[in-house]
Amino acid sequence: MRLVILGGSGSGKSTQAQRLCSHFAVPQISTGEILRDVVSGDKPLDGIYGDLKELSRYAKPYMVKGELVPDDMIIRLIQSRLKKSDVSCGWILEGYPRTAFQAEELDFLLDELEQKLDWAIYLQVSEAVMVSRSLGRSLPDDQPEIVQRRVEVFYDRTVPILEYYDRRRRLLTINGEQSPESVLQNILTLLIKSVTS
Repeated sequence: MRLVILGGSGSGKSTQAQRLCSHFAVPQISTGEILRDVVSGDKPLDGIYGDLKELSRYAKPYMVKGELVPDDMIIRLIQSRLKKSDVSCGWILEGYPRTAFQAEELDFLLDELEQKLDWAIYLQVSEAVMVSRSLGRSLPDDQPEIVQRRVEVFYDRTVPILEYYDRRRRLLTINGEQSPESVLQNILTLLIKSVTS
């Protein structure tokens, strides 16, 4: 199973990505988590991300302002990750793509790797829910002005991605305001229906 999880800050992307990874026994690839690790320097980057150490110097200024890290940096990061052996049976991408250009680049990369995206899952929540959930977390970059900026960037950049996947009949939209258990159940129900239809 190869899935992309889309949604704004606080929409439950990480929670659902983790649960789906457990369900399908595939690795989770979270660009937000990777970038936080790269920028904070808390985790050693040899191994999976050894070739991305210089990324931290360039990514940090964007992240502290709540801006999106430029496409070329993120695309390099994803290329590096999807070429590792542990993802040969599938993966769940969380936090990527964040622009229609990245979505297109991901398709080109998957063609090159002879892989195919099964679905893009959009966790739809209101702006108020995005803000309140984000402010309720204790991540260092969840400051009110940064959260508000991320919400604005999300609306600006995400609608074209949803249109991109919708045109390719690869989009599943889920109400992300329900309990995490209900959201997971709805995702699994739609995935099963899509396989049998």
